Amino acid sequence: MSHVTSRQLTLALGLCLGMALLPASAATTDTAFTAQVAHGSLTLAHGSDRIAIGFITPNTVRVHVLPNGESSPASIVIDPKAMPATLSDVKTRTAGGVTTLSTAAATLRWDARDGSLQFSDASGHVLLTQHGLGALADGKLSLDHAKGDPLYGIGGYNATEDASAGLLRSGTQKITAGEQGHAGAPLVWSTAGYGVLIDTVGGTFHLDGARIAASDTSRKDLDYYLIAGAPKQIFADVARVSGHTPLFPKWAMGFTNSQWGIDEKELLQIVDTYRARHIPIDNFTLDFDWKDWGNDWGEFTWNTTKFPDGPSGKLKQMLDARGIKLTGIMKPRVHVNTVEGREAAERGYFLKGNKPTKDYFSGKPVREIDFANPKARIWFFDHMKSAFKSGIVGWWNDEADNVGIDTQHLDMQRAIYDGQRAISNQRVWSISRNFYLGAQRYAYGMWSGDIHTGFASMAGQRARMLSAIDVGAMQWGMDTGGFTGGTPTPENYARWVQFGAFVPVFRVHGDSSQKRQPWIYGPTAEKAAAAAIRLRYRLIPYIYSYEDQRRLTGVGLVRPLTFDWPNDPKVRNDVASWMFGESLLVSPVVEQGQTSKTIYLPAGQWTDWFTGKRYAGGRSVTLAIDAKQWSDIPLFVRDGAIVPTQPVMDYVGQHPVTQVDVEMFPAAQRTSFDYYDDDGTTYAYEHGAYFRQPLSLQRTADGVQVETGAVEGSFTPALKFYLFKVHGGAATTVTADGKALPHAASVDALDDGNGEGWTTGTDRFGAVTCVRVNAAQARTLALVWGHAAM
Repeated sequence: MSHVTSRQLTLALGLCLGMALLPASAATTDTAFTAQVAHGSLTLAHGSDRIAIGFITPNTVRVHVLPNGESSPASIVIDPKAMPATLSDVKTRTAGGVTTLSTAAATLRWDARDGSLQFSDASGHVLLTQHGLGALADGKLSLDHAKGDPLYGIGGYNATEDASAGLLRSGTQKITAGEQGHAGAPLVWSTAGYGVLIDTVGGTFHLDGARIAASDTSRKDLDYYLIAGAPKQIFADVARVSGHTPLFPKWAMGFTNSQWGIDEKELLQIVDTYRARHIPIDNFTLDFDWKDWGNDWGEFTWNTTKFPDGPSGKLKQMLDARGIKLTGIMKPRVHVNTVEGREAAERGYFLKGNKPTKDYFSGKPVREIDFANPKARIWFFDHMKSAFKSGIVGWWNDEADNVGIDTQHLDMQRAIYDGQRAISNQRVWSISRNFYLGAQRYAYGMWSGDIHTGFASMAGQRARMLSAIDVGAMQWGMDTGGFTGGTPTPENYARWVQFGAFVPVFRVHGDSSQKRQPWIYGPTAEKAAAAAIRLRYRLIPYIYSYEDQRRLTGVGLVRPLTFDWPNDPKVRNDVASWMFGESLLVSPVVEQGQTSKTIYLPAGQWTDWFTGKRYAGGRSVTLAIDAKQWSDIPLFVRDGAIVPTQPVMDYVGQHPVTQVDVEMFPAAQRTSFDYYDDDGTTYAYEHGAYFRQPLSLQRTADGVQVETGAVEGSFTPALKFYLFKVHGGAATTVTADGKALPHAASVDALDDGNGEGWTTGTDRFGAVTCVRVNAAQARTLALVWGHAAM
């Protein structure tokens, strides 16, 4: 344990509290910070106040201010089950009034001479400096950083707000979940290499270009985290503190059709039309129509006039036979003059101060449930059990953003998540209309609210999505096609579905009686939209593997370009393009009648997914756009890409996947991809019942090396073979662990065989070598090129 001298502590006190410095002889011991280092952490004391400082991960320091030594409970932002303990294996040093705590990734420096805390990265570069620690006891935080550092996070945009500011954040920013479509978090971060997370529900950030300040936070004992690292590292540590996401069911990787204004007969007709046209779909979501809304228990029970086979489970059986999951809307309120309304009133489950208002749908008075009340949450789901057991297997939580409570939507979904997990091992799926950090722990997706139709609205969804992801709302979706404003044009619909195919939650929806099926918009739009949906289904193995990665790493399927190129100033506020996993860059067409589109490609080598044309990165390229048939999606493959695909099916799991075709684009540097699978429906993966196999790829002096690593997990999938399509050359020999593999005359001959082998050919990307090997085995494959195409 180390102590700072009396003279040093007196100087620290004066500077930290903004007071005139007193001579040493005038100082008294009860007005000085004392510093103690023990077990790798630092404690500063001033009278009865304490500031506890310590690393909780190699990249993250926690600073907890304890007025009078007292701590209050953590907010919903912090995951009590995942919160890491303070690291003890931290290097500490005290010399000349300076105490340092350091790991391999970051250093915290307390200087008693000027009363500053300095947070640096592994190279010693100062990221954040904090002066005035005395103000922390008043809940005020101030951190200096390099002038001009780009800042992100804090919040996104509501459904109707102008989103033209993009992703960068400056000025005064309210910390809130906000109105419909908004995503918020007490998190601000920079591509300069740091993040600041505060444990608060509500408050304000003030960003002035060289300082991050926070005020009006919800806890007297200010509790915050300083994170060092690139964006992916920042979100990894945010997930360690705020909680990881459970997996959505595998069917949720597919396509969802929502509709308001429907009955059982029309539902089955629509589903049968999807199947007859072989347009893939997994989920149909019902609006108000499924409920007996306004009658006793009608908030939770079927409308038997419209859905006579709902309560018995017969409708579920009919949809199961068609490969369709059924999800339904839920509202945060109940009617006052009903059995459940009177029960909620008697038990104190209504939100205090929330007076009865006239419901716009039923015309009857309703009140909002207080979902912060644990008993109200249990009560709410208890009445949902019959709907769940009879066939509503997913939840669309609407309108809990109308009461000005940041955690109302979060707690509504918390009621459903905790309730469903208590009675079933079936995975929870939900979407809600706003987001506050912490919600991700409850199988929480969000959508961007009641947005307008039209190209301008569609274009604005890009900034809404990426800014939501910038605060940790990784499972994001939208009303593809637009909700209000009538019927989109065929072109708008087709282009919007292409956009929607490359977002985490792929869903179409419209206002009352609006239909969003592809065939409604004519043959040209149907062809373009159906092709985009089929491409989504071809990529299911790729997409589902990123479901696993999001759970493990905190970073989801979609990520802004800043996540991979944090030092490229040209992507700082780019919302036109984003990464879809590590390997694919997409830039959907969002302008009416567009005939050409200029796209910035970051550093690296890129290949057009559809044409095979190659481009050098670090510059903008211009593509011709099909303004007549709307047949193209600007989609680029990154060098080093590993993209597993499967045959297109009408729904996820329609047929066992016994072979996964893996598109590979070797680069000079080694790249890897963890292929993931599990049963897709239960939480058995939490107990090790999953299949995860690393695949790696690297160009060598004479060809390419492909590796399949050791399998993790106890789940055995249907998968028997990988067919590696290695682009860039035609091999003359292929060996597995030094032994030659048999050669096949063609890809068809290879596919028709019963075992391993290889062949060569050409496709839209040029020369290709196809290698078929057994899955679930650790192997090293060596391909020796005869000639190279790139």
